Amino acid sequence: MSMELNSVTTNIVSYQGTDATDKTKETKSSKDVKSTKEKESKENTENKSAATYEKGETKQNGIYSINKMSEADRAALSEQLKADAEARKAQLINIVNESVYGQAETFAKASDDESFWRKLARGEVNVDPATRAQAQKDIAEDGYYGVKQTSQRMFDFACALAGDDVDKMKEMQEAMKKGYAMAQETWGGELPGICQKTLEAANQLFDDYYKSKGIE
Repeated sequence: MSMELNSVTTNIVSYQGTDATDKTKETKSSKDVKSTKEKESKENTENKSAATYEKGETKQNGIYSINKMSEADRAALSEQLKADAEARKAQLINIVNESVYGQAETFAKASDDESFWRKLARGEVNVDPATRAQAQKDIAEDGYYGVKQTSQRMFDFACALAGDDVDKMKEMQEAMKKGYAMAQETWGGELPGICQKTLEAANQLFDDYYKSKGIE
């Protein structure tokens, strides 16, 4: 009877020891999980703080930095932008002037009308057959100085300088007209019909561009 009682007591003690060990493990595991969660929460908070700080830095050093410019600096920037715009327009004026005058000159070389030569060179100019033949090819419908290619070049230059900005494209169109007028002044009178057709074709390209932007 005593042996059986001792056996039961031993089993109870053994079970209690196991249960205590398991509870200790559970308590430790619970503490580990809690510690891990607290660590993750802290890291998330730090990351959010870092993100907020980075955003603040971007705001200060990026697109909004102009708000911190002095009045004198803003005025200087404005003048620089205006100067850049005028430089682009002047560039197109020169391009159109050279293109249209070159077209007129080539047309004159291909023509038998002596009046063109008087306007061009203010005197007699002899053109050999090979030069005349090449000039005729250049002013043909698909030639370098033909209406299609010349008008397209002028429009493409305008697009490159305006950067797909409708308002700037309108400024470039006016610059193109000034370039044409300059070529006519240099020519000394009314430009050949091929030049006038080229200007009309270029203006049509501008109109088509505006329509593509929903502007009539």
